[in-house]
Amino acid sequence: MNKVISFAFTAVCALLFCLVCTDNASADEELAQATQKSSEMVSSEQKSDATALVVYFSWSGNTRNVANSIAAQTSADVFEITPETPYSDDYDIILDFARAEHGSNARPAIAGGVENFDRYNIVYVGFPNWWADMPMILYTFFDRYDFSGKTIAPFCTSGGSGLSDTVRTIRELEPNATVLTGLHIRSSSASDPDKAVSEWLASLGLGKQEKTK
Repeated sequence: MNKVISFAFTAVCALLFCLVCTDNASADEELAQATQKSSEMVSSEQKSDATALVVYFSWSGNTRNVANSIAAQTSADVFEITPETPYSDDYDIILDFARAEHGSNARPAIAGGVENFDRYNIVYVGFPNWWADMPMILYTFFDRYDFSGKTIAPFCTSGGSGLSDTVRTIRELEPNATVLTGLHIRSSSASDPDKAVSEWLASLGLGKQEKTK
């Protein structure tokens, strides 16, 4: 009798073990499928078909705020210009450094680049106003890419210097592009730029961009 009970108990345990393993295998398979679908979803979201691009350099974060507002209101892709050699976080140091770069007509190296730049029709270009000019790393960007046939919409932030002659400079750098009226936002207003950005885009006849098919 004991042998029969022992055998029956062993058989039940074996059956339960098989069921648990089967459930775990099914759960693992479902998890793998869900992970694959999630991965495919992320990949598809990253493959943007926007025809507008927001390009910007920001040292303090002010220009970044404006760039993000433009991107949100136009459905544009975004590329942040970052130097290969990071700039100092110290205001006095970067002030002197920017003046030295300007004086030497420097072309600081940019980390990374824009993929498929040719497919963008409109490029919003943003920067802080340094010494009544664009930071020299913007010159690097204009040297690197061909803007022929594109529309450029400049925007900048500063304490009160406005755009200075940067729009004219961009027109000289890119004679085969259409350069629109620029937007200036004071640094004190850069934390909430949505209204100013909306009015600027409306004045240019720009806004949400159609996607390519």
